Formats: sequence, structure tokens, C-alpha cells
Amino acid sequence: MCLSLGLSSLSQTVPQLIASQGVFYAIGGALCYSPVVAFMDEWFVKRKGLAFGIMWAGTGIGGIIIPLLLQYLLGRYGFRTTLCVWAAVLFAATIPLTLYLRPRLPVSRATNHRKFSMTFLRNKSFLLFQLGNVLEGFGYFIPSIYLPTYARTLGASSTVAALTLIMINVTAVFGCIVMGGIVDRWHITTCIFLSTIGSTLSVFLLWGFSTNLHLLFVFCAVYGLFAGSYSTTYPGVMKAMKDKEQGTDSMMVFAVLEAGRGVGNVACGPMSEALIRMGEVGGRGLYASEYGPLVILTGISAALGGVSCFGRAAGWF
Repeated sequence: MCLSLGLSSLSQTVPQLIASQGVFYAIGGALCYSPVVAFMDEWFVKRKGLAFGIMWAGTGIGGIIIPLLLQYLLGRYGFRTTLCVWAAVLFAATIPLTLYLRPRLPVSRATNHRKFSMTFLRNKSFLLFQLGNVLEGFGYFIPSIYLPTYARTLGASSTVAALTLIMINVTAVFGCIVMGGIVDRWHITTCIFLSTIGSTLSVFLLWGFSTNLHLLFVFCAVYGLFAGSYSTTYPGVMKAMKDKEQGTDSMMVFAVLEAGRGVGNVACGPMSEALIRMGEVGGRGLYASEYGPLVILTGISAALGGVSCFGRAAGWF
């Protein structure tokens, strides 16, 4: 992961940058991230949701500090030096932490007795969870892409525009922790419904009519709180699948959910570019601007993220 950042600083062409900072960085990040999730699943049982929520809250904290640091370095030293510095910082910060990462079960015991099954992929409950997960991912990342640009159209400076993303990350910290706590106590579809209704209403009512910076920042706060906590429901899905399918590996459930989330991450870029060319779709607020179709897509995808709630109504859970 750190090596890919160093190599990307040497890139001279776009394909080289895609290979180094795109492909290799993603592979390195996944190799570092996966054991952490696996060990978390072993160490925590009764409060597993809260444990995952606190862990994912750390990504929100990183999203508060790191953008400000990188913005300063980019403005002062350029992207090549910034990438080298960040690679060194990342290496120095993560290597000591690996000394504390260890499984709860001995490796030999975990290897010999751990059951493995992929039958959950045919379970209609999981398919409904995954459908909502993928659909929610199509729009989830759109505000992060366009909020700074829209903030500048409202007269914000570059620094203030960057604060829109920071605000999302700040409230996502609290959202992840709270959602992690209630995942351990409430039915998983109730948790998903809570995240879905909050994020959907914030998009259509707050972002859709945010004609000033004050309302825009209110949207960022509410959206980060509810939409930012959606992936914290994954431990609840993992538990639901283990209860339904004997021998289900919760890590494989998590991996498939993350892959589904990645589909939305990749697709939202081209989709948003096509939609922003459509022009206005309404007469007020953002709906009367080129951002109108983006608001609608984000709101619809947020609402569809709760399709699993219909499965509970049908008696599947």
C-alpha cells in the first residue's frame, strides 16, 4: 500500500497512475484491512456491532484530519512530494500497530475447525440485503464528489468548500458508533430503515433545497449521521446469515457486502457525469440547477437501500 503511493509519485502517464494509485493501492489496502475485520469478528460477540462501529468511526476521524493535511502539503509542495511524504507517514504509523493485531483463536485450531460455506449466496434474505447494499452505493458517494464544487457556486472559498466533506465525516463518527450500538440490540432491518429514512429525507429536503451555505452544512451533518452509518449495519447482516445458514463464514458475508458496495463506488462516477449534463429537473433549489438529477439519483438510491425492510414485512426474517 505504501509502496504504491511512492510509485504513483513517479507516474508520468494516466495508465501508470491508475495502476499504482488505483490497482496496487487497492490491493494493498484490502490486504491490510481484511485481517483487521477478521480479528474483530473473533474477538467480539455480544457487542460486535458496537466494536465495528467504533472501528469504522476511525475512518471518519481520518476523513477529518487527513484532507486538511493533504491540502496543505499539496498547496505547498505539489503532488509528487505529498505522495512520498504520505507514504512515509502511513508506513511509520501502521507498522507499529501490526504488533498488536492477533487472532483470538490459535491459527492451527481456527484452520482445522472453521467451517466454510457459501450457501448464503442463494439465501433470498441475503440477496435482498445485497440488493439494497448495491443500490444504496450507487448514490452514496455522489455528495462527496460534488459538494465542494457546489459550495463554491454559493460563494464559499476552497477551504470552506472542503469543510462540507469534513462535516460529513465528523457526524459519521457519531453515526457509526450509535448505529453499532443499536445493531446489537435491534433487528437488522430496523437499523437499516433508520439509516435509510434519515439519509433519504436529508437528500430530498435539505440538499435539494439548500440555496445557502448554512442549509448545505445542515445537510452534510444529517447525511453523514445517517448515510455514513449504513455500512455499520453489516455486522447485523453477518449475524442474521449465520443464524439462518449453518456453517456460514461471516467474513465471506462481509467480503461480498463490501464487493457490492464497491460496485456502486465504481458506477457512480460515470453515472453522475451523465446526469449532470441533463440540466434542471425542477423549479426550486438544486432541482432548478444542473445538480438536480444528482439529488434525485442520490435520494432514490438511499431509499432503495432499505428494500430489505420489505423482506421483513414478507416474513423472510
